[in-house]
Amino acid sequence: MTKKLHDESSNINTKLKIKNILYQLLSGLSYCHLLKILHRDIKPQNILMDNNENIKIIDFGLARTYESIRPFTIEVVSLWYRAPEILLGQTEYTAKVDVWAVGCIFGELLFNKVLFKGENELDQLTKIFR
Repeated sequence: MTKKLHDESSNINTKLKIKNILYQLLSGLSYCHLLKILHRDIKPQNILMDNNENIKIIDFGLARTYESIRPFTIEVVSLWYRAPEILLGQTEYTAKVDVWAVGCIFGELLFNKVLFKGENELDQLTKIFR
């Protein structure tokens, strides 16, 4: 009985941590989008967390403004976090590509594994649509 209570308590703590991480990540991304900035490379490696579980989004090297006149490149976002529209070759996309990446990270936190671990673009699309 004690083990089960401990497991449930641990599970609740984990869910609260994930909720806190996700809230901070979405808040930071919302601020970027409010400033009309697409990050375009949201992935776990570009999210720092300190000992107090405060989140920082880093590496804006691929970031662009919404008002960019030229078409966006499709060579953005690490493959496992790349939105389907980019994988399908779309060169005009929105902040939804960043939100897709956050959704992939959320799934990783919940299930403790990469959700769509494609080896190339076609394999990635196959895994997403499966």
